[in-house]
Order: sequence, then structure tokens, then C-alpha cells
Amino acid sequence: PKLSAGRVQTVAVRILVERERERMRFKPAVYWDLSAEFLTEAKKPFTARLHSLDGKRLATGKDFDPDTGKLVRDDVALLDEKNAVTLREKLAAAAFAVVSVEEKPFTRTPAPPFTTSTLQQEGNRKLRFDPKRTMRAAQRLYENGYITYMRTDSVALSDEAIRLTREAIVTEYGKDFLNDQPRRFKTKVRNAQEAHEAIRPAGDRVAPIEEVQQKLGGDEAKIYELVWKRTMACQMKDARGRRMSLQVANKPAKDLAEALFRATGNVIDFAGFLRAYVEGSDDPEAMLAERDTILPPVAQGDAVSIAELGADRHETTPPPRLTEATLVKALEESGIGRPSTYASILDTIQRREYSFKKGTALVPTLTAFAVVKLMENNLASYVDTMFTARMEESLDGISRGELGPVPYLREFYHGNGSPGLRRTLDEKVNEIDPREVCSLPLFKDEQGRQIIVRVGRYGPFLQRDDDTTAAIPREMCPDELTPDRVRELLEAGARADEPIGKDPETGLPVYLKTGRFGPYVQLGDRDPDDKKHKPKMASLLANMTPADVDLALALKLLSLPRTLGNDADGVPVEAHNGRYGPYIKRGTDTRSLEPQDDLLEVTLERALELLAQERKGRGRRTATALATIDGPGGEELKILDGRFGPYVSDGTVNASLPKDFEDPTKLTFEQAMELLDARRSRVKAKKKAPAKKAAAKKTTPKKKAAKKTTKKAAGSKSAKVAKKTTTKKPGAEKSTTKKPVVKKSGATARKTPSTPSDED
Repeated sequence: PKLSAGRVQTVAVRILVERERERMRFKPAVYWDLSAEFLTEAKKPFTARLHSLDGKRLATGKDFDPDTGKLVRDDVALLDEKNAVTLREKLAAAAFAVVSVEEKPFTRTPAPPFTTSTLQQEGNRKLRFDPKRTMRAAQRLYENGYITYMRTDSVALSDEAIRLTREAIVTEYGKDFLNDQPRRFKTKVRNAQEAHEAIRPAGDRVAPIEEVQQKLGGDEAKIYELVWKRTMACQMKDARGRRMSLQVANKPAKDLAEALFRATGNVIDFAGFLRAYVEGSDDPEAMLAERDTILPPVAQGDAVSIAELGADRHETTPPPRLTEATLVKALEESGIGRPSTYASILDTIQRREYSFKKGTALVPTLTAFAVVKLMENNLASYVDTMFTARMEESLDGISRGELGPVPYLREFYHGNGSPGLRRTLDEKVNEIDPREVCSLPLFKDEQGRQIIVRVGRYGPFLQRDDDTTAAIPREMCPDELTPDRVRELLEAGARADEPIGKDPETGLPVYLKTGRFGPYVQLGDRDPDDKKHKPKMASLLANMTPADVDLALALKLLSLPRTLGNDADGVPVEAHNGRYGPYIKRGTDTRSLEPQDDLLEVTLERALELLAQERKGRGRRTATALATIDGPGGEELKILDGRFGPYVSDGTVNASLPKDFEDPTKLTFEQAMELLDARRSRVKAKKKAPAKKAAAKKTTPKKKAAKKTTKKAAGSKSAKVAKKTTTKKPGAEKSTTKKPVVKKSGATARKTPSTPSDED
């Protein structure tokens, strides 16, 4: 139930599933090469990598088939570990010289000003904002007059905007950075409507970022800064630089091949638009390649010496998962979706659990695999990318009056030379086997037994031919279901059916099981006829693993909450394992246990000692700053030491560091963002259910009221305007707002909001 996501969201889910299938088919391959640090005669160092042997290029990752892991070319040289080490030993004593030096000029042009899609992509790359957060900030900027309309697929700027931007460039950077002629951009996206110009600072002045920060807040100031810099950059001069490469080789000998090493470097001679803005990249290696790398001045024939020579192992990597930015880009390039829909598309597929975030990557769930399989096998044409793009074109044609809506719908539903939707559904409804749809074959194990994933009502689980089953952990990615990992889960599942012992008091069996939320112990069996009463269960403590659990430990866990005794006034004191960790409770008074305390062994005396201490509410302790991390887009993250240990904060979200992380000050920016994104996803998931219930309660009365209004106006042939009357309450001003409800022949009038929201 509750899986409906719409035609565009379904295609987005299919794109994610197809990428995950590629990762699941992927077979890694290993190859070796050599890296060397050379010294010129002037003792200037530079680093080079082995490029070819005896004129034969060295194999790299792109030369392997990702599905088989085998080399697909026979014109490259493949080094294994043994040959790489042998070659390194031989080359260590060889003489090297420069065989070629090349230098080529290059220019880089600025990116166009922002559209909705590119703003969301850059917000994700540079600020780690999801599209909804980016659009929320952009909406507030637009409402307060700081930027132009933020839902657009046009890259064009008005003449007035170009004039103001060019004047600002002269003031801010000087005439040397102003492009000689105004730049005008054309939209290359399919189905672009171009109803609005590109996103840019609005008005006849460029408001300072500090003003936006003070009036609207941090998110809005960061998005405004992106818009301002990108708009400035698009009217600035090209960046100019030089790409340099030099090649170094040894003199070939009888038992030594010619080894050609290559070094490359970039130098920016004139920054141009880069002074204002550098576009983000989805490929970290590409970003590294753009950095300035200066090679020392050498000439062909110059001798160089080896300072260090190493043999390096490389392993091919699966295709990267899509992020929110790259998925939006893929949809836009395919002509799918509209500027106003990208944020809601991504929100829907995560809210309905078709995908979840791991770091910044979007991972499809196994439910998504089942639904995509159903659609591909039975309704393939409706989840085809081109079908969705063609439908977008048809809908645009209807909006322009070039196509009639009723003939289009009739052909779509009843068909015209090909089966329509109705006939297709009538044929397929009796053919679809729910069990087959919800079964996803993985592979056969060493004994030839088929392993499949079944998507059940209570979540996905593994099943083997011998009916052995095992739950799949909630956060496990589909491509992590490798033979070794599957074997571990099934073995744990088989052990879960066998009790680890019996409770001496009740005689009930005790089980060690693994569920969607991790390992736990269970007392007694479930009664299939009594769904209201469940056996007692207890999760393992944070520092425990299933291998640590025996009957004695399981019984201690099942004894929680544990009564330690009574205080001097006869009030019971209990030990609990709670959502935020172990704690002591006496009536309504609670205290968290210290890290050195053992929940299962804590005594009444220790509990009373903790209760006697001053209560420290969550968050009351002043955190100590340990370090600051600067991000590539100017972000600032802080590592703090709080009550529950070290954590990282971006000012809005806090995420604890793993307990096995030895030195918090060595946390990298990428690691920090993964922790923050994971924490943000967990918080969002916890808030889902209450929000839905609240929304349902509010909308029900409105629907009833709408029906009454429609019925009342139905008897009128001409257009009627109904005035909304209000009852004046004591102390309240009388409302003069009028909401017209217009009934037109053949169509239902809709009120168009003056300020659309992300849900539009």
C-alpha cells in the first residue's frame, strides 16, 4: 500500500535501480603501475606515473569489462604485483632523461546563469543542500525581492540585468575582468518552456550578503551568494592557462624494457571569471585535475634522477551511485520533469521509501526493485524514458493549443493502432503473479541452491531453496548482498530458529535473532493466532555483537528494565536501556549512566550516587571546540566535545562520531558530511508518521466543505461568485477577503496561488 509515485517519479526510481543493477553486476579487476618522484639537475622535484612499456600503453581501469572484470583490449600491457615489483627493482638503478616537453594553451568559459535545475545541483554539490532545502531558501529570497523567479528552465538574461551585472563587475573586479561583449546564453534542455529569465539578483542593486544573512538567515544567504557569484561570472572574461606535459624514459637495455613516465600540470595565467565563481563537479578526480600543478623548467634531453619509486596496486570501482544533483541532471537532460517538480520528485521517492540516502548518494530500496520489475515486465512502455519525454512534449502541445486534450486522452486510454492503457491493463491483470513480482533472484550458492530476495509486507528478506530465511538489515544496500554477506545472514537466520537455551523461571525458549533494526534476543515463540501479544524482546547493547551473546547474557538483557532496589523513602530504582542509551530511573527522576558503568551490573549504591548528582539536561553542557573543517564551497563545520562524546556540527545538525574513531581532529570534510547526512535522514524518518496523521486530520474537513460548495453552485448556468462570510468574534476584525469560486462550462476553475510552493 501507499506506493503510488506518479509517472515521472517512477522513471526516476528506474534510473536509480538501473545504476544499482550495474553495481550488483560489477566484478572488480586489479592492475598495477609505478609512480616515481624525479629530481631535475637543479634538484627540483616532480611526480610522474608509468605510462607505457616498450611503446605499449599500460592498462588502466577503463580497459576492463565492469561486468566480468576481464581485460577487453589486447593492445595494452597489464602488470600484476610480481611483474610490477620486479620492474621497480630494475628501474631503480636505471638512468633517466626527459624525452619530450609539451605546453598547450587552453581557455575556459563561464557557465550560464542558474536555472532551477542547475541551482539545485550546485546547492547539492557546494552546500550539501537537498533540492527541497535549496528551493525553500530560494522561495524566501524571491518573496523578499532578492532574486528573480526561482522556477525557470531559461538561461537568458534581460538587457537590464546584463547592464547591471556588467556595471557591478567593473566596480567589484575592475575593467580587466569584464568580457568585451555581453554574453547571451541559449537553453539547450529539451522541452524548455523559457517563461522566465534565468535566476539572478533582482532589482536595481545587488544587495550585500550580510543584509540577506541578517534579514533571512544562513541558508538564504548561502543560496543568494551562489546566485550572485554565478551571475557575475557569466559576464566576465574567459580564464586562460597552459596545460603542460613532460615524458621521462630510461635507456632500454638487454633485460630492461623502455619505461615511459608521464607528468602533467596546469597553470592558470589569467583567472577571468574564476575570480568570482568555480562551478562544482560530480567527479572528485576531475576537480583535483583542475588544480594548479606547476612542473619544473626542463628541456628535452635533460637528465633526471629517481628520488623515490613505488609499485602501486589499483582496483576498478563500480559506477558511482547517483546523488540528488546528478539525478536531477539526468532527468533534465532526458526532457523529464519541470523546474517546479524536481524537488518534489526527490522528496516523494524518499518519503515513500523507494530510495534512501547513504552519505550524499541515493540508494534504491528492494521495494523499488520489485516495483520496477513489475513495470518492466508488464508495462514496459510506460516506464520508458522516451515515453515520458514524449508525453511532456504532448502536454506542452496541449497547453499551447496545438493538440486537443480529449482526443489525446482518448488515444492514450483506448489506443490508436496500438493497445491503449485500458486494454493493456485488462490483458495483464490476470497474468501478474504477485509472488513472482516480489521475488528477486540473486545467485546460486556453492551447493547450487537458489538465493532470492522476497519483498514482504514487513520488509525484504532472504530465502534459500531449503526455506531458510533471514531478515535484511534496513540500511543494507542491494549491491552489498554479496555471496559472503548473504551466507552470514542466512547462517544467522538458521541459528535464530534454534533456541540458545531455556529460561529457568518460565521454561520458555530463548532466541538470538537479527531483524531489520539489528540483532536482538527473544523470550518464547510468536503465536500466529494471537497478533496482539508478542513475546518479550530486547535489543543488544551498543557495545555487543551476536557472537558475545550466550544464554546468561540473553537473560540479563531480557530482565531489563531491572529493579535495583528501593531508596530510603521506599521508591523503586530501576535500570533501563533507552533510546539515548542506558539510564537510571526513580519515579520521574532520571540520570544517564556514565561510559564506565555497566547497565547489566550497576548496583543500587551506584544508582543512588548518580541520582544524587545535579541533573544535567540534554544539551546543557557547554561543548568544547576541538577543530574546524573548511569545505570546498566555503562551508565551515565544527568538531565539538559534548556530553556524549565528540560530534560534528554544521550549525543546524549534530552527528556523533563513531566510537572507534581515535582522533576526532583528523576527521575529513567528506567523512563529516556523510555523518551529517545520515543523521539528517534519521531525523527526517522519525518525523514522517506524526506529520502524515496531522495532515490527514486537517484536510478532511476541507474536502467536505468543498463538496458542499460545488453542490450549491451546480444549478447555475451562468458564472456565479460566492462571497465567503465570516462570523465576527469578540475582539476580532471583520474579514473582507473574498474568494471567488467560478464555475465554467466544460472545465473546473482553479485558483492560482500568487506564490507557488514546492508542493506545486
